[in-house]
Amino acid sequence: MHSAALHPFFNGEAVHIHSLVQTLIAGKDRAYRAIGALAIGLGMFAGSATAQTASLDASLNEQVVMVPAASGTQNIELETTIFKPSGNGPFPLVIVNHGTALGNPRSQGRDRFVVISREFVKRGYAVVIPMRKGFSKSTGEYIDRGCDMTGHGLEQAEDLQSTLEYLRTQKWADKDRIVVAGQSYGGLTTIAFGTKNFPGVKGLINFAGGLKMHGGDCRWQASLVKAFAEYGAKTALPSIWFYGQNDNHFGPDLAARMYEAYVQAGGHAKLVAYGAFKSDAHGMVGSRDGVRIWWPETEKFLQSLGMPTAPVVALSDEIKVPKTDFAAIDNIDAIPYLREKGREQYKVFLTKQAPRAFAVSSTGAWSWAEDGDDPVEQVLAACQKNSTEPCKLYAVDDYVVWTGEPLTTADTAGAKKPGTTSSLTGP
Repeated sequence: MHSAALHPFFNGEAVHIHSLVQTLIAGKDRAYRAIGALAIGLGMFAGSATAQTASLDASLNEQVVMVPAASGTQNIELETTIFKPSGNGPFPLVIVNHGTALGNPRSQGRDRFVVISREFVKRGYAVVIPMRKGFSKSTGEYIDRGCDMTGHGLEQAEDLQSTLEYLRTQKWADKDRIVVAGQSYGGLTTIAFGTKNFPGVKGLINFAGGLKMHGGDCRWQASLVKAFAEYGAKTALPSIWFYGQNDNHFGPDLAARMYEAYVQAGGHAKLVAYGAFKSDAHGMVGSRDGVRIWWPETEKFLQSLGMPTAPVVALSDEIKVPKTDFAAIDNIDAIPYLREKGREQYKVFLTKQAPRAFAVSSTGAWSWAEDGDDPVEQVLAACQKNSTEPCKLYAVDDYVVWTGEPLTTADTAGAKKPGTTSSLTGP
């Protein structure tokens, strides 16, 4: 089994998602324990059921379309998320490519990259995120190229080309101002796509790009270095690369080797080798706190390409949940409904960094999450999966938001697919 380096979630993109699920059946506790899964890639933590029920972000004009593509002689469709400003455009485009998680690609949820998307939409861009064939609800079959990293990237790049050919037919899309980006496996896909010299594409952004193999005798690091050398020899487009010191998949030495191979073969790239980021720099781009690392360098890169960087769309700040006087944040005994395991996990939650959130239900179900696109939405969605009664927020960041009122169905309305984050859920 292989996994790509981010989130996050996903969502490519590396963070850890753990789950410990317990449900009440006929008044008795029956435990169902799920093995902790390593999720690699920005937005890839939810299964297809979550993707089906995820609400769309109206503030970003989010929509999901099925983009026609071809795979050999077979016609397929790619589940594609689009965020864009209001109006008719044409809008400059950013295509964001997702990573992959351990396990069946079909079980991977729809990637949204909300953190990246907000930064670009506020600057007038439309952001397009295609799920490649075999992932999530996209049809067709994922093709595994084994230890051939060059082949992996080029195979995935075919779906990216199909997406761009579709976008060239859309009146709202500016076909002459395009930037292609990707995280983890999506970063490898992005750099591979650069060899195609697709018309209108101005530059490439690589967030911790690569693909990590697990088990077997594949010398995947050497294969990655070879792949980037082959891409560099055939690419005229400029690119910018981001790799962190504590990336648990592609550390500084490997990142430097891939970069040197690329530029020595003739590729044009700038490597931004930044320091440690939280517990794993692989998920940097899926975190709101990561914007301060990648945006300043990306802004300069975009300006060098003649692409827009000034904010032109007013997006409201993140929704703030009102603080209450129900209890102090560290008063564990005050939390309603929780059994011993839940209270132990609330102690763990208190050690996490903001943004973070904790939710609880009258059944005793609970969930916490840190970082990612929206921890508030994630804990509500995760808690609700394990509860027959509505879940409600208890704490957000460094304060309690519990109102002490009875839980209602409205408290869980609008729960969305989780982004790149660490989380735990249970009763």
